[in-house]
Amino acid sequence: MTELENIKGARSQRMPREARRRQLLQAAHQVFVAHGYHRASMDEIAEVALVSKPVLYQHFPGKRELYLALLDSHLADFSRQLDEAIESTTDNRQRVFATINTYYSYIKGESQAYRLIFESDVLSDALIAGRIEKFNNALATSIARVVVQDTDMSEAEGLLAGRALAGLSQVSARYWASTDEEVDQSTAVDLISRLAWRGISQFPKET
Repeated sequence: MTELENIKGARSQRMPREARRRQLLQAAHQVFVAHGYHRASMDEIAEVALVSKPVLYQHFPGKRELYLALLDSHLADFSRQLDEAIESTTDNRQRVFATINTYYSYIKGESQAYRLIFESDVLSDALIAGRIEKFNNALATSIARVVVQDTDMSEAEGLLAGRALAGLSQVSARYWASTDEEVDQSTAVDLISRLAWRGISQFPKET
């Protein structure tokens, strides 16, 4: 069977809706990573997914909706990993380490997804910026909840500390990834988590 026949056969196969949606998101991921949002086209996404454009439009009415769906998928996965890190222990010092380590691991292992989330050429879009702000706020709130329980910080102070910790994790991890890992991950995470913990631990809860 020729390659053209294989492609036509793949296009003719019926797939369950969720499986087809995953296939389309995978193709979109590939195209958006390669070209960015503005240079990506629905034609190319359909071609990479081995579907016709009408099939693509049955699932996503436009490129913006497709990008938002892909962004939501990546943010949900990243949020799940961060939530698991926060809930992995009752020791707040270990929580700090686990949360920062998750950031570093995600950037190292899911670098393409991370770039789509935080380094896209369409971050000025209000809906996309709103999705990322919602992610950042949810992470800061999760951090604040456990920090407030273990310190004398108010909820507002805890949220500010949560934002600071999330920002420290993101900025340091992005820089670390850009240096070709001149400092190994465990050393880098230990350094940044000790720096963060020394700040948080200065606010012990009075008993």
